[in-house]
Amino acid sequence: MQKLLIGSITALALGINVANADTLKIGTVAGPETDLMQIAVDLAEEQHGLDAEIIEFTDYVTPNAALADGSLDANAFQHEPYMQSMVNDRGYDFAVAGYTFVYPIGAYSEEFDSIDDLPDGAQIALPNDPSNEGRSLILMHNKGLITLNDPTNLEATPIDIAENPHDFRFLEIEAAQLPRVLPDVDMAFINNTFAQPAGLSLDDALIKEGPESPYVNLIVVRGGDEDREDIRQLVDAYQSDAVIEKADELFKGAAVPGWTE
Repeated sequence: MQKLLIGSITALALGINVANADTLKIGTVAGPETDLMQIAVDLAEEQHGLDAEIIEFTDYVTPNAALADGSLDANAFQHEPYMQSMVNDRGYDFAVAGYTFVYPIGAYSEEFDSIDDLPDGAQIALPNDPSNEGRSLILMHNKGLITLNDPTNLEATPIDIAENPHDFRFLEIEAAQLPRVLPDVDMAFINNTFAQPAGLSLDDALIKEGPESPYVNLIVVRGGDEDREDIRQLVDAYQSDAVIEKADELFKGAAVPGWTE
């Protein structure tokens, strides 16, 4: 009874409607990825009569907490390295139900047009979540800007930098806040989730991932739920031409389907 009460309080605190237990509740991060999920939800309702509700979040932590405590049935916002870091840190029992898109991360600057123009001592903002921070540093390593102790470490942080010949200074910022701090730093690594709504185009990034990026985003569920009929209906609707067309419209080619060869 205590566990049920805590779960209900959590759901209410998150603003989640718990009245209809038959409604599939899906967590997304507010922005264009929510628009893509809405296409999938509408298609699943049309094709299968699926009753689904999208719950929007503004951070990367709460959607996993809500999934773990049962307030959500699925979420769609994270790639596998991030999910795995949360599983390792918090002991969540999660499973991958399906793949969505690769959203390449980019490094943006309002002052400089090329990484070659970055001055020594430049201030660089990084997303502070475990995997995207490492993702950004690996890109810098690959460009020869820094040297990491282990460039295969997906959770690298600035303390894992072996050589910093340009004396770059690093700021670790919550991912959603990075577009806001961009005017105050020399360069910032910003996920496309937050770059696109801020009017930033991947074409303008000083450094960016290519479509070969391993950071494909996922539809995540609790362990054992990946074969539920309603979850499979949602995944099938998401992995559709209609969603690809909407992604092309929203992301201008900067969203790569992760379920096609």
